[in-house]
Formats: sequence, C-alpha cells, structure tokens
Amino acid sequence: MNIKTIVMVTSFALATVSGLAEAEDTDITVRVMSKDAKFVGTSMGGVQVILRDKETDEVLAQGITAGGTGNTAKIMHEKGGRRAAMADESAASFNTTLDLDRPRMIEAEVYGPLAQLQAAHGASATQWVIPGGHLSVGDGWVIELPGLVVNILEPAAAQKVSASKGDSLSVSANVMMMCGCPITQGGLWDAEQFEVGMTITMNGENISEEVMSYAGKSSLFSGEIPISGSGVYDVIVHAYDPKNGNTGIDKTTIVIE
Repeated sequence: MNIKTIVMVTSFALATVSGLAEAEDTDITVRVMSKDAKFVGTSMGGVQVILRDKETDEVLAQGITAGGTGNTAKIMHEKGGRRAAMADESAASFNTTLDLDRPRMIEAEVYGPLAQLQAAHGASATQWVIPGGHLSVGDGWVIELPGLVVNILEPAAAQKVSASKGDSLSVSANVMMMCGCPITQGGLWDAEQFEVGMTITMNGENISEEVMSYAGKSSLFSGEIPISGSGVYDVIVHAYDPKNGNTGIDKTTIVIE
C-alpha cells in the first residue's frame, strides 16, 4: 500500500470516528392503507405518523398523512402481480426528508384515523434506511391499518327512552372501511360479506345478542334491541369480515325508563 492510499484510508476512518461523515438528504414517504381497502387520508382526518431511530428512540420526524384515498383501479385488483404499483399522486401520504449520516434502523409508528377516534388503531414497522436511499420511490413505505369504522348513529348516547318489557328499540350504525370507503349492496365492499351485530348488557350481564342488517343506504346497518325492563343498557355494535378477520366496534349506553 503506497503512502497516498494510506493517507486516504486514514482520513476516511478519522472522519467516520469523529462523526464528520457527510450527511445526505433522504426522502421518506409513508402511506397508510386500510386493510382490504384504500389509503387513509384527509377525508378521515389523516393518520399520525412518527419516525424514530429504533436503536436510540430519537424522534426523527412526525406528521399526519394528507391527500385522497388513491386510485381504486390501481389498488383494488386481484391479478396485479407482486410488482403492481398501488399509489399515485392522489394517494394520501406523509412526506419528510431526513438528514442521515449513517444507516439507521427506523421505526414508523402510525395511529388513526384521527377523525374517527372510536375506531382508531395503531400499527408500526421497521426498516433499514441508508443515507440517500430514498423511500419515496414507488409506493413509498406502506403500512397496513386494520379495523373497520363503526359509528352508532341512534339512539344517541345516554338517551332516556320510555319503553316497557316486550317492546323493542331500533339501533342504527354507520360502518365503513378505515379509509372512509363505503359498504354497499353488491358494491366493491359488499354489505353481504360483513357480519354486523350487537351485544347488549344490563347491570353487567349479557342479556341479548342481535343481528343487524343492511338498511338500504350506503354503509347503514340497523337492528332491534328487545327490552327486558327498565335500567341502563350497554350496547356494543361490532362489524366483522369473515374473509380476513377485519373487525371494528362502537359502544353506547341507553337508559330505559
């Protein structure tokens, strides 16, 4: 090894040891995809994204996904192949540029949708990122968010209702994918594939399990609660997709006088 080579190697080693290695801007795009559906963006309040160094727990960047749900034809296909792109400019994302001077194991933590906190879930993933190794290419860093959005519409929470034993009370709920995509009869997300129902308890004891049915309007399901007497009824509405296990719930209380 000649003297010129020795000097070059020594200089590089000293720069690395002293932390003087030149940093590079590294673009990262995080997208959050509703399980079996589309991207979660502005229409659902977005999803909180936090990027951390997995080894040091340092927060490198954070923000909220913004944009649309993406191109349905690009996303919801059955024969696209493993290299089929899903995202385009309409797909919601969180974008940031990190100033990296070394490879880092980065953890992306997501939580949302922020406009439907009763349905919000968290998810995380880790990935090595090298200086200049952009994760903004292709679909970016896609993290799947499980769950279904369930919103009990009526009766209102803690509503007092006059009813007698043997009567029934109507309950309606809105059920959507986490991206806000609608569930309809015969649609892309077919109402017939979902199991929607209620668990009713009174004074801490289960008193009834009831099925809810599609009510003829987009994402709307309804059912009846049998009244067994006066008291506070706790109602849990659940939605479940037996094809993939996707599940969501909402809760309310009703006072029967």
